[in-house]
Amino acid sequence: MPVKTDREYRSIHVQNLEIREGQEGEKVVEGYATTFDQEYTLWGDAVYEVRESIDAHAFDHADMADVIMQYDHEGRVFARKSNGTLALEADTHGLHIRADLGGTELGRQLYEEIRGGYTDKMSFGFTVGKQERTEEIVDGKTIVHRRITGIKKLYDVSAVSLPANDATEISARKFGEGVIREIEEERLAVEARRKKAQRIKIMMEMEDTPNEKH
Repeated sequence: MPVKTDREYRSIHVQNLEIREGQEGEKVVEGYATTFDQEYTLWGDAVYEVRESIDAHAFDHADMADVIMQYDHEGRVFARKSNGTLALEADTHGLHIRADLGGTELGRQLYEEIRGGYTDKMSFGFTVGKQERTEEIVDGKTIVHRRITGIKKLYDVSAVSLPANDATEISARKFGEGVIREIEEERLAVEARRKKAQRIKIMMEMEDTPNEKH
């Protein structure tokens, strides 16, 4: 199953999948699909950068009716909220998950990978409901701060193999096409405003310069 292009995906930057002892026969993992109030670089180049953070109340009104747990947002379902094998709770740190992976053979294999330290990162797939944006110029570079204040729908949480500390690579492989287009359009709009401001400044300077007579 391909990654959907109508939603966004984020991997977080901390080791956050851990084994927990469950009841007999359970193979339980716990961790955080995302953390709150920690700004990270979403996308950037030499002249333009987008930084993002998730507000602590972003999930207050999110649709989380039937979230699933996958691996790299693709393929088989390893746990599911609707059958009680996946539990989600937003706490002061982030979106905490608890999943029992003992229901399928592939789930038990993933449990062993997590226990062995081969997989220790998480990600989540969602659509944005509300966001706030501000921008600043730092040493000639435009920095956009994007704060997600409302998640519209949470589709899945996933154990991921892609290292989460390479945000540029993540953005290239995991963002929906619409998000990439939105960032590019925003970058072009910012550049157009900067050029317009420069033209106005030049014109004003020319008007303020006295005419020389020879």
